[in-house]
Amino acid sequence: MSSLSRLRWRCRRGMKELDLIFERFLENGFNKLTEKQKMDFERLLECQDDRLYDWFYQGQEPEDRALAAIVALIRDDLGY
Repeated sequence: MSSLSRLRWRCRRGMKELDLIFERFLENGFNKLTEKQKMDFERLLECQDDRLYDWFYQGQEPEDRALAAIVALIRDDLGY
């Protein structure tokens, strides 16, 4: 399994709303990221779904600056 395939698998969540966000971003924005941002994106995928939902749909911000930056980047890229 390629690293992109593994990453695509990790983007699958327990919530369809999050699946859609991560799948779209992986297709449209992931390749534009720096290596550091890609690492931060992978750290983001380690977060619990309820946290991710709050960050993407409730307007909350992660306390971790690197995660806050990647959340903002994804929101901007997807027009959220």
